[in-house]
Amino acid sequence: MRGLLLVVAACLLGPWATARAQDVPLTPQALDAALSASPEGPDAERLAERVRAWFGGRDVLVAGGGSPKIDGLQVAWALELDAPLAADAPAPSVDSDAVHFTRRLTRIGSTQVYAAVATLSHGDAFSWHFTHGTRRLGGSQLEVYETHADSLEHPGVPRGVVTAQAPWASTIFAGTTRDWWVYVPAQYVAGTPAAVMVFQDGASYRTWVPTVLDNLIARGDMPVTVAIFVQPGLFAGGRSNRSAEYDTLSDTYARFLLEEILPHVETTLSLRHDAAGRAIVGASSGGICAFTVAWERPEAFGKVVSWIGSFTNIASGPSLRAGGHNYQALVRKTPKKPLRIFLQDGSNDLDNVHGNWPLANQTLAGSLAYAGYDYRFEYGRGFHNHRHGRAIFPDTLRWLWRDWR
Repeated sequence: MRGLLLVVAACLLGPWATARAQDVPLTPQALDAALSASPEGPDAERLAERVRAWFGGRDVLVAGGGSPKIDGLQVAWALELDAPLAADAPAPSVDSDAVHFTRRLTRIGSTQVYAAVATLSHGDAFSWHFTHGTRRLGGSQLEVYETHADSLEHPGVPRGVVTAQAPWASTIFAGTTRDWWVYVPAQYVAGTPAAVMVFQDGASYRTWVPTVLDNLIARGDMPVTVAIFVQPGLFAGGRSNRSAEYDTLSDTYARFLLEEILPHVETTLSLRHDAAGRAIVGASSGGICAFTVAWERPEAFGKVVSWIGSFTNIASGPSLRAGGHNYQALVRKTPKKPLRIFLQDGSNDLDNVHGNWPLANQTLAGSLAYAGYDYRFEYGRGFHNHRHGRAIFPDTLRWLWRDWR
């Protein structure tokens, strides 16, 4: 009798359960499970349509332009053929450009949509493409990392507040305005000076950094810290002043922070003024900018985080030699400054007319070691993006603030 009831229940719930499954957003894990079930008929058609929607539509899939979907270490790819395969033809595959990875795609029922899911290793990075017979389609760069536990929200952890500020019209960078935001942790006490972290290209950090700060401040792994997220300046008409502000080797951007931004924040919040209580963070040109601020004003900023830093000859100037590649020599020949510096880069970073980013970062790290700096260099296989830096950011902050008490 119990078995009969289960069969009846399955029959009654079957259509409802299938409909509910369609409501659940696809993830690499969900797609992997769906492919393993080898759907046919209407189920396959529904799955194929969901895959099309997930990757941007049929035209995108036929062109091979669907970017892989990444969730932690799991990656999903999809491709749609414009004509059926010959009976003896191999299924299309996703392949790394160098000999590293290959995976056959699975056909979804009798549709022309093919998909695959793979679980990669932490820090795995490669460029890839689809192979369809003799054709090479699509492709992009790919790297994956485990999501750090301290990058996730946890119940019971007090949450800070991020507040958008009125656009800032600078006098030091005349004619520019910029967006910016201020994070205030839940533990901030009015009148008690808080530590400070300034983030260049702030819009790319403001949505996720506060969660990391919430977790580490609550655990006591770093001090109560106000974070300031600052965008590069824009001129009327939208022209960016980013490279002039970030890549130039001068004290101008440090003055902008110390004479304009920080004093304005201090009209409502109490901030520390000692170098040990101030850190500055950036990536790419924002990374060399962070280094330059501390280099020029070590009495005001004692801690630096640079991801994929552009220690190359971008700001070459009329002489063609005024750029950030000079730091490797300056660090060796200038008396050591009281700085703590964290560098991150990857072997697949940029190589162009301005220089070679992996070589530049390795050379700067060598100079810091030679000069006896308190530094750390994390070198992986990644490309020119935030993925590696973001994956290790909680542990970066622990290292940076390790002796704050």
